[in-house]
Amino acid sequence: MKQLFSLVILLTFAVTATAQQTQKPVLHGKNWMAITGKPLAATAGAMTFQKGGNAVDAACAMLAATCTMWDVLSWGGETQALIYNPKTKKVIAINAMGVAPTGATPKFFKNKGYNFPPENGPLAATTPGTPGGLLYMLANYGNLSLEQVLAPAMEMAAGYPIEAQTANSIEKNKDLIKQWPYSKKVFLTHPGEKREAPEAGEIFVQKDLLQTLTKLVEAEREALKQGKNRKDAIMAAYDRFYTGDIAKEFVRGAKEQGGLITMEDLAKWKPIEEEPLKVTYKGVDVYKLQQWTQGPVMLQALNILENFDLKSMGYNSTRYIHTLYQAMNLTFADRDFYYGDPNFAPQEPMKGLLSKEYAKQRAGLIKYDKNDPTIGPGDPYLFEGRKNPYLKLLKKRGFEMDTTKRNFAPTHDTRNGSSSIEYQDRLWRGTTTVEAADKKGWVVSITPSGGWLPATIAGNTGIGMSQRMQSFVLDENLNPFNVVAPGKRPRVTLTPSMALKDGKPYLSFAVQGGDTQDQNLLQFFLNVVEFGMNVQQAAEAANINTNQLWLSLGGTKTDDRKPKPGHILLHDSTPEAVRNDLKKMGYTLSFDDRTSGPINAIYFDWKHNSFWGGSSNHGEDYGISW
Repeated sequence: MKQLFSLVILLTFAVTATAQQTQKPVLHGKNWMAITGKPLAATAGAMTFQKGGNAVDAACAMLAATCTMWDVLSWGGETQALIYNPKTKKVIAINAMGVAPTGATPKFFKNKGYNFPPENGPLAATTPGTPGGLLYMLANYGNLSLEQVLAPAMEMAAGYPIEAQTANSIEKNKDLIKQWPYSKKVFLTHPGEKREAPEAGEIFVQKDLLQTLTKLVEAEREALKQGKNRKDAIMAAYDRFYTGDIAKEFVRGAKEQGGLITMEDLAKWKPIEEEPLKVTYKGVDVYKLQQWTQGPVMLQALNILENFDLKSMGYNSTRYIHTLYQAMNLTFADRDFYYGDPNFAPQEPMKGLLSKEYAKQRAGLIKYDKNDPTIGPGDPYLFEGRKNPYLKLLKKRGFEMDTTKRNFAPTHDTRNGSSSIEYQDRLWRGTTTVEAADKKGWVVSITPSGGWLPATIAGNTGIGMSQRMQSFVLDENLNPFNVVAPGKRPRVTLTPSMALKDGKPYLSFAVQGGDTQDQNLLQFFLNVVEFGMNVQQAAEAANINTNQLWLSLGGTKTDDRKPKPGHILLHDSTPEAVRNDLKKMGYTLSFDDRTSGPINAIYFDWKHNSFWGGSSNHGEDYGISW
């Protein structure tokens, strides 16, 4: 085993004189590939493959490890996944997003002075989704036992050398952490000292979490002793988490700190296996989760951009950047008003939103000579043969129908003067991604999140509670489909992606970064399909970000989340001529040395029957292949 990993690491990171011009080389593999946000977590995936696991087993092991390492998420958060099943040759979607708990109503939060649910603390928490999502995926599509898959995470909970990134985040947020007794107990390992957080490289021990994970494994073992099959034994662990002693301690700890989650909330919640949404772009089928995520934004944008010859414009030319920016603005305007939980009324007009005819109409709104700050939601109901029931609401919000464009244009001042630094932080807030594939054809793409630092740990479970409630709205004028209600899922930014070509896996890709996720994934996809980049080049390539959208995260005031029309992020290398052209077109420019987002991806090379992996050069993202 040691020799294997030494060879893999050497092959993965050796840079030769003939290497491509990227900061990381492409990963190549024949048997399997595992990519995620932390080196130790990628190693957990590799270990699981070595045990005979498939890509689902490995993805679950990586998910468990990243949660244990607090890689901007934890065990109490949420999981969103796409899985390609080689037996059925279909892509399935796993919805393991938690729901708003009992008592979570607009009136409740407004009475506490909130314009949106809070960013942190127990009142920010939906029910935990990640444990249920992991157990469901493993039981139904994996090969190994829960004990085998959780072994790396359990070893880490017993103590692992913490990275500087996480350790410093704890120190930075220690004042908030001190508000919650169970978080303080876990994270502040040096209470009273100048630095109360762990130091980089310190062995970080999580006894309570280890006990919780041990209980899950014990439930599986006991079920197997009773003669239950593998699947039922894993689901026995599920029952212990959501209805047994783990649930009781979670609810007790949450309520002690002011949370709303009840035992009934946990017992009622279930992960959902659903049909993904799909569009076809130039012969490539692109799959996303449903409209409780922002995933359809990318699908809508591809439909719009299919009306243009992007390749002839040239990569990141003025015209290309402008066209992308305008297309994304059109789709985000729709996202911000029409997306929400499909299991709650009203029903979102997705047929209209994803129709090619609607996209063609929206494409016709793009002005070639300047940015349009007046872009509002479109009217997808026309493409479903129905009348839009929200005309009065849109008017009340400050939009009027422009009958020449079939677009709702704002009648109010669209400018936003909020702090640029604070805005960008809320726009970019990240999580992690998990990508896995194996030679038998299983492919998994996951964008998990929730329970990030500073996290409120629920009692003695060691589990950080989600903060995803903040993605709800309290006012239907903003979005009638995403108003908080008990049992409802918020419309989240989390959006794994998968693409098939000629009925076979083509790309599996995901990125962290709040509202920029589908912006960066859209451009990654176009980098490959339109401009012929390999996955590593496409992952590192300079992208743009639009700020002309409503923020999904952070900010306690409505003004904190308002769009910033015309504000665009460009790479530092953007030529002066392009900068000047964009300024003349009404854009407000900002720059960064990295604009591509932390993208991780797998490309399927059917000519050679091998995998190509791209692993982000942004931080600690890491891939291992064999």
